[in-house]
Amino acid sequence: MPPTVNPIADNHRPGNTAVVEIRTARPSDLDQIAALLTARGEPEDAADHRLVVEDPDAGWEACAVAVDGDRVVSTATLLDETVVLGGVEIPTGQVELVATDVEYEGRGLVRALMDWAHQRSADRGHLLQVMIGIPYFYRQFGYSYSTPMPLPRPVQSVPTGEDLVREARLSDIPDLVRLQDIAQSGVELRVPRSAACWRWVIAQPGSSLHVATRADQVVGCARMAEDTMHEFVALDSDAAMSLLSLAPATVDARPGLALDAFLGPPSGQLQEFYFRIPSAAALLEHLRPLLARRLAGFDDTDVLVSFFRSHVRFAWQDGEVGPVRPGGTLQGPYSQGGAGVAPDLLAPLLFGPHGMAGLRQRHSDCYPGPHAELMEALFPPVTSDLLLWYLP
Repeated sequence: MPPTVNPIADNHRPGNTAVVEIRTARPSDLDQIAALLTARGEPEDAADHRLVVEDPDAGWEACAVAVDGDRVVSTATLLDETVVLGGVEIPTGQVELVATDVEYEGRGLVRALMDWAHQRSADRGHLLQVMIGIPYFYRQFGYSYSTPMPLPRPVQSVPTGEDLVREARLSDIPDLVRLQDIAQSGVELRVPRSAACWRWVIAQPGSSLHVATRADQVVGCARMAEDTMHEFVALDSDAAMSLLSLAPATVDARPGLALDAFLGPPSGQLQEFYFRIPSAAALLEHLRPLLARRLAGFDDTDVLVSFFRSHVRFAWQDGEVGPVRPGGTLQGPYSQGGAGVAPDLLAPLLFGPHGMAGLRQRHSDCYPGPHAELMEALFPPVTSDLLLWYLP
């Protein structure tokens, strides 16, 4: 596939006729991208970028740049993810490693790169985008805060464990996958890590992945970044104590973490993952098997959910949902027996901890309509554990 080239006229300075182009990155751009990511972020960002573009599962097609002549002035990278909701796999994109030269800020380059990433994501069949990003900024591009990140818990006492703790190796990946599958087994929403992502995590200089081993068997793992332990999972208390012997200051309180004897209560400011839903109808169509399970026990009916400037309808009949039929503007769904959901609340509704019942208490433009019991069953609170490459 030839590089994507999209010219953007620079109209921000009088008399300047220069054109900035958006295109797929090339190996010759590597040093400039590294310098840009380092200048606007951390040196580790440059190393992370190299891990992606030099990996055969991602490659240079994953990265785009804005160039002014031969100068790289902005960049973004699109990763492939899989979000699993209620057992249904959703092909997903993740935009990361976004940076712009200070001299070129305010010219729409990030918006153009996000457009590139979202179009590339659509071309790959993604029905969703998820990311970790700076506060507010990505809401400008259709993202909504949806799913809470784990809060840190201070370590109050550091035990002494008997298992061997060492840094993870590539040969440990099957055991790491097994352990994280165990940790994520009790939640409705999860993001398992791809093989490529595991390779990057092990090689990433900004964090270190450790395993606890007993008789050459991996019995626990955790990821250290600065003084915080993330992605903690242990098969038993002995493995947990061995990992805690690394003496972190805090541990992320992911679901099911049984370390109450050693940790204080969660604290810190709420942080949430960003989600973006390009097409509500396409995503709900994909989720039909899950919606059918949630509606089991209800009488056959027609379901209407309005996003005010658009809406969807589908039938629940004979144990099946759908197909999902998209429609246009519908400002008064209640009078037609439907629910109303503001477009930027659909992602929190589908992927967040509040569900329809909780969101209706927080937002006037999210309501279940006259069939509240059905809508609350269709959109329940969701527990989550997202295992992305980047840490909160």
